[in-house]
Amino acid sequence: MATRDLRSDDPSTDPDADYDYTSDSVERPGLVDDLRERVDGDVRFDSYTRQLYATDASIYEALPVGVVFPTSTDDVAAVVSYCADRGIPVLPRGGGTSLAGQAVNEAVVLDFKHAMNGFVGFDPEAETARAQPGITLAALNDELAAHGLKYAPDPAWGDKSVLGGAIGNNSTGAHSLQYEKADGYLESAEVVLADGTVTTLGWVDTDDLDALADPDGDLEARIYADLRRLLDEEADRIRERFPDLKRNVSGYNYDRLLADAEAHGAVNAARLLAGSEGTLGIITEAEVSLEPVPAETAVAMLTYDDVRDAMQDVAPVLDHDPSAVEVMDDVFLDLARDTDEFADVVGLLPDGTDSTLLVEFYADSPAEARRRVADLLADRLPSATPAADPPGATTTDAPVHAVDALEAYDDDRQAHFWKMRKAGLPILLSRTSDEKHYPYIEDTAIPADHLPAFVADFQAILDDLDTVASYYAHAGPGVLHVRPLVTLADEAGVAKMAEIADRVTDLVVEYGGAVSGEHGDGRARSQWNRKFYGEDLWASFRRTKAAFDPDWILNPGPVCGDAAGEIDMTDHLRVAPDDEFDAGFDPALNWDTENGFRGMTELCHGCAGCTGHQDTTGGVMCPTYRAANEETLSTRGRANMLRSAMNGHLPADPLDDEFLTEVLDLCVGCKGCKLDCPSGVDMAKLKTEVKHASHQADGVGVLDRLFGHTEALFHLGSALAPVSNWATALPGAGALAEKTLGIAAERDLPTFRRESLRAWFDARGGSRVPEAAAEHTVLLAPDPYTNYSTVAVGKAAVRVLEAAGVHVALPDGVGTSGRPAYSRGLIDRTRRIARENVAALAPKVADGWDVVYVEPSDAVMVQDDYHDLLSSAPAASVAANTYGVCEYLDRHGLDAAAGFDADGESLAYHGHCHQKAQQRDHHAVGVLRRAGYEVDPLDSTCCGMAGSFGYEAEHYSMSQAIADILADQVADSDADTVTAPGSSCRSQLSERDDVDTDGAPPHPVQKLADAL
Repeated sequence: MATRDLRSDDPSTDPDADYDYTSDSVERPGLVDDLRERVDGDVRFDSYTRQLYATDASIYEALPVGVVFPTSTDDVAAVVSYCADRGIPVLPRGGGTSLAGQAVNEAVVLDFKHAMNGFVGFDPEAETARAQPGITLAALNDELAAHGLKYAPDPAWGDKSVLGGAIGNNSTGAHSLQYEKADGYLESAEVVLADGTVTTLGWVDTDDLDALADPDGDLEARIYADLRRLLDEEADRIRERFPDLKRNVSGYNYDRLLADAEAHGAVNAARLLAGSEGTLGIITEAEVSLEPVPAETAVAMLTYDDVRDAMQDVAPVLDHDPSAVEVMDDVFLDLARDTDEFADVVGLLPDGTDSTLLVEFYADSPAEARRRVADLLADRLPSATPAADPPGATTTDAPVHAVDALEAYDDDRQAHFWKMRKAGLPILLSRTSDEKHYPYIEDTAIPADHLPAFVADFQAILDDLDTVASYYAHAGPGVLHVRPLVTLADEAGVAKMAEIADRVTDLVVEYGGAVSGEHGDGRARSQWNRKFYGEDLWASFRRTKAAFDPDWILNPGPVCGDAAGEIDMTDHLRVAPDDEFDAGFDPALNWDTENGFRGMTELCHGCAGCTGHQDTTGGVMCPTYRAANEETLSTRGRANMLRSAMNGHLPADPLDDEFLTEVLDLCVGCKGCKLDCPSGVDMAKLKTEVKHASHQADGVGVLDRLFGHTEALFHLGSALAPVSNWATALPGAGALAEKTLGIAAERDLPTFRRESLRAWFDARGGSRVPEAAAEHTVLLAPDPYTNYSTVAVGKAAVRVLEAAGVHVALPDGVGTSGRPAYSRGLIDRTRRIARENVAALAPKVADGWDVVYVEPSDAVMVQDDYHDLLSSAPAASVAANTYGVCEYLDRHGLDAAAGFDADGESLAYHGHCHQKAQQRDHHAVGVLRRAGYEVDPLDSTCCGMAGSFGYEAEHYSMSQAIADILADQVADSDADTVTAPGSSCRSQLSERDDVDTDGAPPHPVQKLADAL
């Protein structure tokens, strides 16, 4: 079995590591000891772990008893058996991406994503695959790609959500027009029943049910007896009350059971577990059937003046047999426009666009894909000029509503359109106000012909209650994710939420729809099953639950209530009226968001966008999670912990040593979450704020003070060179540095140059391009590394800029940007440095000079972080006119004048994470390619050095675990040479035995200088 071994080299096992991902406060230690005796997996009942698993992607929070990380079916059976004997609830959990609260409960949580994430095998004849429940859907499909097959259900977060969760929710996705829900692909499952029994559930002929069924027998026999009851006694009610829709996942999966019996003369008991949300049994291995991967796809984005016009267009669009039809309204688009990640996509839409329909087609060839889009446009937007001529268009009699259209045929453009749509919920929850677009009635499914009327009536409810909503998602199958804007911070807001849900449920019944089309019942919707299905089927659901789980220990509550029949959507809210936020300090940075610092700490809603892996998700966020697969190391984990400590849900002081060590210190400050998190959680900034408060309360430690004064250290090292270099190379010097300063003995310390960049530049007489003859004048700011250590990089930058006709000067009074001090939480020192730099640079900028940095982190410090430190027009002007060196060449089109002529050498380019967060890392790629290099831009995360982070002895193993990911990507590249603009990145790569760098890798500007 191929497994993703994510814990074999756990960085916390390093003797120097000072963290173990847990707190010292452990609940029920006797229970912990008992379970540890019975399972091979980890058992954690500490306060930090419990809080981490108290939330998912919903509006709910329920503190679990503890968390077990099973490694096998035997582990799962042992936990369930033990808990069943003692009446302790058990909750199976996958990626924690559930939107209705079905993944949180006061129970022992089984985290399957941690270790039970293996691909078991593929049957080419049957075209089925077997896998464990913790495998992400993206990883599963990666295993199948070579066979031209895929697991068809494709929820938006498929690279973070897992197979077990997809089955538990009975998920589908944007392509349900073409495919079935998860139940339609579940062939069999290994299941741990509520008493700990392990069995396999699959197809059984209806004629054989009587032989298996016994209402007085063992648990499995009673389960088959209940299936017999459903077919014999409930068939008419099922036909009458279950909506005739592909997209209904409310209640237990009775309609699938009946449909299979009628179509095949057989039932599949495993399929009853689909959509059961872990309340009937726990799947530990599943066999699923597969679908062919389409040869080609194409997308048309139709634009509208009003969302109701878009709804009117859905039915005629469906006549063109698309694979998907997705809607996005004005509220959604306005919020997307304000996010760094999607502003450029929204910017492509015509002015005045209110709503869009994203229409996708499958095709057998690129030509057919273009024809299908052309056919759609000829009918729905005759004024358009598509990329292909329609071949005798399919036309409808419906009036034209669309205003404009965008087409997408290449993979990247299509992926960007889809990424914006799939990030819908996080985008909507990017508000930092108390009012948010919470999910609770967001999953209704309505027949397409009734959508316009349903939307109008829904809007009338919103108008009556004085609120607004966003409409987006799967318009084709009638599944609208409607997110009313409400606050849960006061009783009136909670009451409004409940009233909206109640009235909308009545609408759903009126229009023959479903309360949940894909996100499930959970805590948000289970209570409405009683109204939706009627008392008889509600009672039947409870009989089925009792047959599978007589003691009601498996995730009690979702679908049909707990043992007492109770379930209330307003219980266990994550944000509650009685919450009182207290950071314990006054923020020192500028927080230009509604609710300021508090708003940012409450911004994460748990979508798990930060828990994807490099090979399936890409991007930067979150390197420490990717290295260790620990929830507390994800942006979500840190944000949840910080919020909980400040609103009183977690009894911990965010400024104490344990909290800082376990929760915040392992954040490398890569800024990846600022871009990659669709909600825009800025964990690096939050960490800086909290670290500063810690310094204010307890003083500044030795390492923070040392690394926060890099400029002085490097100046001294340069002045004493080469003696300073000999001293650090002496035998035992590394061990001494680790013992006295905490710097990892394994690290090579920087090599200092006797002649600094500034001294060299002065000695050569300044710039070789006269100011009077230059169209562009640049202040090349000498950061400490470039000035005192990597002087050759600075010299290369001067040569390249001058070759492009730029007059270069090194500004007086400007050294460090303040990045080292800022990364250590020394805000007061950083603010002083920023003020001095702005005072020195602003007059020259006003005279038309630009500021250029060789070191990316310093450039971004001025471009971005100075806004958080200073509120002044001069600071804003300096920030707006500051560039990284390759960014400057690219933005001003100067590389053509330089006359580069590279020899076609191939380069693997590792961009700096800070520039990636600002979407500025691509400039180097463009310039290098135009210079004549072949460039492979790696979709990489942080290198793991992260400034001073990787030098610390306690963080060395984590730094190397992160670097393992980058080293694998470099090894997989066909490029001759790896290049990186960050000095930390180059240091990290140069120390790796598995990366062939022949010394330190070159900075891109050095490769440009080589090409002159």
